Amino acid sequence: MSEVKIVKVEEKDSDARLDRWFKRYYPALSHGMLEKMLRAKNIRVNGARAKADLRLQTGDEIRVPPMPKQEEKATKELSKADIEFIQSLVIYKDKDIIVLNKPAGLAVQGGTKTLRHVDGLLDGLKFGGERPRLVHRLDKETSGVLALARNVKMAAYLTKAFKTKEAHKIYWAVVHGCPKQMQGEIEVPLLKKSGKNGGESVQVDENGQYAKSLYEVVDTTGDYSLLRLMPLTGRTHQLRVHCAYIGCPIVGDEKYGGHFVDGLEKKMLLHAKALQIPLLNQKKLKVDALIPDYMKKSLAFFNFNVKKEKESFDFF
Repeated sequence: MSEVKIVKVEEKDSDARLDRWFKRYYPALSHGMLEKMLRAKNIRVNGARAKADLRLQTGDEIRVPPMPKQEEKATKELSKADIEFIQSLVIYKDKDIIVLNKPAGLAVQGGTKTLRHVDGLLDGLKFGGERPRLVHRLDKETSGVLALARNVKMAAYLTKAFKTKEAHKIYWAVVHGCPKQMQGEIEVPLLKKSGKNGGESVQVDENGQYAKSLYEVVDTTGDYSLLRLMPLTGRTHQLRVHCAYIGCPIVGDEKYGGHFVDGLEKKMLLHAKALQIPLLNQKKLKVDALIPDYMKKSLAFFNFNVKKEKESFDFF
């Protein structure tokens, strides 16, 4: 067991989330153990209790407690199959950024019962450089674009871009019913609550955080519709709860009122289809993630007209 340390945050880590700071400097510490230490107040920032999503500032003092023996062990080396798998998800790569097309069912980060996740596979994406860093998240059951930073400078830049919503994402969702208007905005506050087993649940609540989403009905047939969505804030489960709020829960999203449809694979039909990021050279990076096969089958099943497949950020 090591001794308690007080570590000062350096300028290069300013604005980084606390959990990502630990992942950067203590990569063998699991996310689940980090959360446990935070709840027990063993980890503090400037002497105060802290949460995993706390944004650090230069000069902040982090209390780092002794690490359990099992957490001091070296990170397990990835297998050839793991490396090939994570590299197969890459749809864009340059010297600063990697973009994945994450499949549904693969978590972004680990937890108490989540042993296989993107974060645990990032060593397979070094490509001769540094270990990439997470800068935003997708729900486990949501597929689509996930951006990674290949260095500290870009991690800070992208984290800020997602926080200030300079970076935009467009999602496709198959929902029950059809909104009353063919296009519009959903602006209701969301309150996150923790479940008994570490899960999260979100509900519309006037005491919650401001949340806003834009939507457009791409097509509707019978009792189902295909929506194009753009979140303007980044709350947990935002699009899922917003769709349910307007009476159009996402197909397969049983947590928020949706249900599976006979004849289709049992998956939630929400896909992060396109990503647009303003780069440091003032150009814009646009990346489009192919729709997974199970979602293609659902579009054909409902006979949606998706001839205008290319996403347009201009609409929003």
